[in-house]
Amino acid sequence: MIRVLGIDPGTVLLGYGIVEGPAKARLVECGVLKAPARLPIERRLCELFDGVCGLVASFHPDEVAIEEPFVGVNVKSAFTVGRAQSVAILAAARAGVPVSYYSPAEVKRQVAGYGRGDKDQVRSMVMLQLGVKELDQKMDATDALAVALCHLYCRDAARRLAVER
Repeated sequence: MIRVLGIDPGTVLLGYGIVEGPAKARLVECGVLKAPARLPIERRLCELFDGVCGLVASFHPDEVAIEEPFVGVNVKSAFTVGRAQSVAILAAARAGVPVSYYSPAEVKRQVAGYGRGDKDQVRSMVMLQLGVKELDQKMDATDALAVALCHLYCRDAARRLAVER
């Protein structure tokens, strides 16, 4: 049984989701760390860093999984999200927790079975796979849970392949 902290990075809202698995994935906690948009970026990053450090200290994850920024038409947006991703990486590294990275398409493929699924489809599959009927959280938290589940599934598949060899 391992505990995974999934992160959906953002510089105003950073989603987090903690699950245990892999046998029957179980929801531990999820939510959103908020950094007021009116603050300068360096203050927001500092608040997010402190928040992720607090999550790691409180929940003691065995591993951290972080969604990579989507680089589409808006490259500036991807760089901004990359800053929040770096904050989460540093918080995990400071605690000695290993980090894995997943593209949005890989997360959707692992959780929803289709790499181009929409957020509602992913949310429904996350709830189904965790056996929860309601999830009163922002999409950022649901996305973070999807990242954590993706990591559980990829990790378990890699372990099975290693055993078969």
